Amino acid sequence: MPTIDVNGTPVHYTAQGTGPGLLFVHGTAADGETNWAHLREHFSERHTVITPDYSGSGKTPLHADDLSLDELVDQVIGAARAVTDQPFDIVGFSLGAVVSAAAAAKYPELVRRLVVINGWARNDDPRQQLAIDLWRRLPDIDAEAFAAYSALLIFSPPFLAGFGSDGVKATVAGITAEIGTLRQIELDHRVDITDLLPAVGARTLVIGSSRDQLIPVEHSREIHQAIQGSEYAELESGHMVVFEKTAELVQLVTEFLDRD
Repeated sequence: MPTIDVNGTPVHYTAQGTGPGLLFVHGTAADGETNWAHLREHFSERHTVITPDYSGSGKTPLHADDLSLDELVDQVIGAARAVTDQPFDIVGFSLGAVVSAAAAAKYPELVRRLVVINGWARNDDPRQQLAIDLWRRLPDIDAEAFAAYSALLIFSPPFLAGFGSDGVKATVAGITAEIGTLRQIELDHRVDITDLLPAVGARTLVIGSSRDQLIPVEHSREIHQAIQGSEYAELESGHMVVFEKTAELVQLVTEFLDRD
């Protein structure tokens, strides 16, 4: 796994395939492999797929007590620039969607097309503040409760129930609260890109999930309204649409990227 130094942080990333650069940016508590490995093959025949781990995820360490949005933006852009010297496309999910939209605003000369999946712009929604604040506090109180609450937040009820009792137990057992996850949740709680969205000039597709209980779909609709000329699509899924609706998501992104 190659590494690029970005402002003193060794950022790990993978690059696979041939063609124009396509940067995938993962969400909170994940990394490039866990969010995107199962999707990479759908794009790598026609794109060079770049999947970085930003600070606190995978093999990329934390170098500060707090994470900043600018820090993560520069890390994922740095990984892309290590692979290609040409403009590239970005697909971002969850916190990765926020990072990707901010990157498109900050580096308009580098980003050709942008796909924003289950992201948000603002943090003044009291319900979202409550959900994310509890998500952050639970690991300090009860690690098992954190894992169970996480599963309830990120999957739609029918998808989670479909695992069966043993599958649900195994899923919950696999959810842990590492220090990087906690720092990313803290960033989730305070990040706000409302003022950045009007500066996004890349052609943009916003995708929301109608059964998202972590980031309600209204936030995706707001991003669509804030990015001039953006397109919008909605899937019936929980927050983890990358797993719940893989085929449908791949089709939406592929059709968008393939269009002239």
